[in-house]
Amino acid sequence: MAFSTDELRVLRRALAQVLHPAVPPQIGGAGTSWAADAWTEDVQDFLRLAESIDEAVREGGRLRAFLLADLARYRDALPGSAPGYLERLEEAVADGYLPGPEDLRALRRLGGLPCTPAERYRRSLLAGRCHAVAEAAVRERLAAAAAPPRHLTAVPTSHAGANPMSSAEPRRPEQPAAEEKGKRTPAKPGSRPVPTPAELFARRPRPADPDDQDGPELATGTG
Repeated sequence: MAFSTDELRVLRRALAQVLHPAVPPQIGGAGTSWAADAWTEDVQDFLRLAESIDEAVREGGRLRAFLLADLARYRDALPGSAPGYLERLEEAVADGYLPGPEDLRALRRLGGLPCTPAERYRRSLLAGRCHAVAEAAVRERLAAAAAPPRHLTAVPTSHAGANPMSSAEPRRPEQPAAEEKGKRTPAKPGSRPVPTPAELFARRPRPADPDDQDGPELATGTG
């Protein structure tokens, strides 16, 4: 796509406005009439340039469709249309056209027909180029299909050893398992509750100390 001198000037102004945006002046303000006119003119030039680019893109699409249809017509008329077909195929490949299976078959067919050495070299060169472009496209599609899918990885929690998918709070290091020994085990229906070790030892009477001779006297208050 080529731009004229005036279009390049408008394009530079548009790029400058994008890189360094300026606030549009207030239309009708004192001393800003010239700035408002310049701003309005720039906006109109930007819109005209955008319309021209859109029209050029549409025209390029129409021209490409016409060339591909013309290439198909010459391919269907082979082998009598070999010179015209080869010329249009060269132009299409240079413009980014991907040769299809019908083009590769047509080139193999033309390669087996009698022709001058120069023409045979031309056909062989174009056939090699088209095969290389087609093989590169196939390898690219296979590589994209063989690429491993991306999976989301679970982010570990701050607690070491905790299951990231569990909502239960992990045991803290300062809470030993021995604290749970004093908890009573739930009794089954119809059975007596099982006392804890702390309750059993608390029920036993303290043994008398034979060396303690003052124990009774202190207990009765006599001496």
